Amino acid sequence: MAARRAIPPLPRLRARARAVRLVLSDNDGVWTDTGVYYSDAGEQMKRFSIRDGMGVARLRDAGIATGVVSGELSGSLRTRAEKLRLEHVYMGVGDKAALFPEILRRAGLSPHEVAFIGDDVNDLPLLEIVGPAGLTGAPGDAMPEVLKKVHYRCRARGGHGAFREFAEWILALRSTR
Repeated sequence: MAARRAIPPLPRLRARARAVRLVLSDNDGVWTDTGVYYSDAGEQMKRFSIRDGMGVARLRDAGIATGVVSGELSGSLRTRAEKLRLEHVYMGVGDKAALFPEILRRAGLSPHEVAFIGDDVNDLPLLEIVGPAGLTGAPGDAMPEVLKKVHYRCRARGGHGAFREFAEWILALRSTR
């Protein structure tokens, strides 16, 4: 059984939030409710929360870039990412942790300047890399082993405002002393 991540004290969380320059997110299970509609033509639709889109806008207004790292190749995600003008979009990623150094290089950032929200076991390696220096979160309905490894557990479920809640948590930490 995975041990619970030690949550840093509030002053350290605030300092970490002030350092964040990029918020990365998984897609399915964070931006969506894990459901997908298929027809004989393949993937047809996924449901996205408009509130999560406002989370992207609020982060952008605070000078924080956003991005998605997804194991899926999804036309729905591509369309949503274009609409939201996401700065970093990585799809079809089998090993998110292995891609992380390239993401940092492209963004010109260090690990402590990144926050990541994920929901399933394939997100654990990246959560483990980001967690010691950056900030991590998970939707309220994330897998139990993921919930044990994050700094912030959203009340909202994936696809129902979890990304927005994580963004607001970061912004609130940045604005308090």
